[in-house]
Amino acid sequence: MDSKNFNRRDFARVAGLVGLASVGGSVVSQGLYSDPDRADRVHHYVFFNRDRGRIHDAAFLQAKAFEGAQLKYIWRELEPQKDKYDFREIEQDLVFLHSTGKRMFIQIQDASFDPAILPFPGYLMKDPAYRGGADQQYDITDEDEEHAVPAGWVARRWDKVVRERFHRLLLALGREFDGRIEGINLPETAVDFGTTGRLFPKGFTPEIYCEAIVINLAVLKRAFRKSKTIQYANFMPGGKSNLERVYQRAKELKIGLGGPDLLPYKPGQMENSYPLIRRYAGSVPTGIAVQDGNYEYKDPKTGQQVTIAQLLDFATHYLRVDYVFWCTQEPYYSEQLIPFLQHAAPWARTWSQRGSSSKRFPLR
Repeated sequence: MDSKNFNRRDFARVAGLVGLASVGGSVVSQGLYSDPDRADRVHHYVFFNRDRGRIHDAAFLQAKAFEGAQLKYIWRELEPQKDKYDFREIEQDLVFLHSTGKRMFIQIQDASFDPAILPFPGYLMKDPAYRGGADQQYDITDEDEEHAVPAGWVARRWDKVVRERFHRLLLALGREFDGRIEGINLPETAVDFGTTGRLFPKGFTPEIYCEAIVINLAVLKRAFRKSKTIQYANFMPGGKSNLERVYQRAKELKIGLGGPDLLPYKPGQMENSYPLIRRYAGSVPTGIAVQDGNYEYKDPKTGQQVTIAQLLDFATHYLRVDYVFWCTQEPYYSEQLIPFLQHAAPWARTWSQRGSSSKRFPLR
């Protein structure tokens, strides 16, 4: 499809693909864009993960709906040797994006979801002062911790000596990029060591971990006073009370909140982060990340695969976020997301008088 010659008939066809006129045959039934002012305030970014080269893609650069790119940089690459920082890739990407009129969000990664990926500096694992520097996370089925399978790594955030090394990295990044990038986010707070203590790393407890996350927030804010700051906070060891503590402290520090994934009405998220993101929206910047698999998610209320329209509507009117970070999973990214975002805005004004978001998503 030639986006330059995209017309209303093409939009109608894409609308059918993404479900604007699905069950019930009407966008009204979904309440899409019932608040156009809120929809207009959302900042759309493409999450390219570590695939830095894709910021040069014509489809991204030509899509005016995308304000910029979110890129992930891992700690190990940013600090290849102790106290020796290498920010050249961030600098190169920032200069290029600015030259095209796009903005930049960076995510600093200290955890992985693959046992083969070690995202933290080698010196942390080699120097005994850091007690290994990181620990494995696990896939646990039906709470059977005895047969847990390694599923990635996480830096020892709860260990003061390791945490202080991460703080040094944040402060160094702030000196170089505060005020130049749109924002920075830290990865999700969720870690999986089970609940019984059997798989807890040395020195870890849910309470100690929660305190560590709160300490990180203060350092993040100290490092970045001009650029937006967001902590991805989706789940916490120890339950929702610890998650609420993180959200409250972030609000006090004026740090943004959010996280992965965008999964409308999924019970786990609805019982944890989603009501908190909604509650704190308007007080601090908030964002939600659309991850691989989210486009294929089935709404538990309908049993139907969600559409781009429904994802955006939930992000906009229930979560009330400021930023949406869209992943590039195909064919959804190219065939549905880009055409939809590029051409939905003029239609929003037509739809805006037809529904009330307050009826569907009453404030609590």
